[in-house]
Amino acid sequence: MPVALSSWLGKLLWPAFALLLLGAPLLFAQSAALSILSQCGCMMILALSFNMLLGQSGMLSFGHAVYSGLAAFASAHLMNRLAGSSAAALLLVPLAGGVAGMLAGAVFGYVTTRRAGNALSMISLALVELVAAAVLMFPAWFGGESGVSTDRVLGAPFLGIDFSSQLQVYYLIAFWLFICAAAMYGLTQTPLGRIANAVRDNPQRAAFIGYDPRRVRYLMFMLSAFFAGIGGALTAINFEIVSAENLSLLRSAQILLFTFIGGIGYFFGPMIGAITGVLFSSLLSAYTRGWQLYLGLLFVLIVLFAPGGIAGACVKLFGGWRLITARAWLRLATGLLIAGAVVFLIEMLYRRAAVL
Repeated sequence: MPVALSSWLGKLLWPAFALLLLGAPLLFAQSAALSILSQCGCMMILALSFNMLLGQSGMLSFGHAVYSGLAAFASAHLMNRLAGSSAAALLLVPLAGGVAGMLAGAVFGYVTTRRAGNALSMISLALVELVAAAVLMFPAWFGGESGVSTDRVLGAPFLGIDFSSQLQVYYLIAFWLFICAAAMYGLTQTPLGRIANAVRDNPQRAAFIGYDPRRVRYLMFMLSAFFAGIGGALTAINFEIVSAENLSLLRSAQILLFTFIGGIGYFFGPMIGAITGVLFSSLLSAYTRGWQLYLGLLFVLIVLFAPGGIAGACVKLFGGWRLITARAWLRLATGLLIAGAVVFLIEMLYRRAAVL
């Protein structure tokens, strides 16, 4: 693709993304569909923030849910404190959640980023288990097993908006999604983003030219936790309840899985993975009990045959579709038939087990 055409398409990407966010409720006006779109928006922010660690800085963390979860609890308590005030205060709750996430990232990241590679992963795994265990030890803050409930309708409407409807909540999430996505993309173009890529690829050379790899990892870790905190706060606003599940290892694994499925090598890859994961867990789960099995199979297939994720596969497919031979189309059709047969067999086994 010519450089001029590529630059022209890049300039159209963000206006198109904004129009897509604005027009999505016109195509999916039902309350259930708006709820799924809201979940997609929250997960897209979490996946993009996690990709700042994995894709851009080379840090495999198993505890990303800690920062979004702690921010969600802080946001829930803040909303309970703001009850009776103006609805306009809800607009800034995600920002407060981001600050809470960044503070948590500053504390835990100071320990986590002292090492790299496998050591960093194991430290993050230990921290997420530590925080998850603390949920039941401090019920005054975490609410015990029942969690912390809140109400997003804080008080008097602001310009006729009180966030009581799911449509208003969706547009709040869409607004913050666009701001966060643009900010994270802009960060990739800064010197910090470039040197983070250098630390990911070769930390010894980055240190040789005068940059401290640990300091770069620490800064990226805090910024990632900030955006994760915004995603956690929006999750609290959307569901109006925060529980231990928001801090669990399962939640962290979910974020990691969705990000990798989408493609860590492309900026828009984690967003595709987030949409795919939410559709599997929220939509496909209503039709089959085997949705987790299908998600796992999709992950295995991507690891084996498309390490670039769904985004990488789409770039190769649409970028070189004219070069696809008849044999390749035949292989694709055969793969789809095999996948259909596997799904049919799995569903028959589930139905048989249910009858027995």
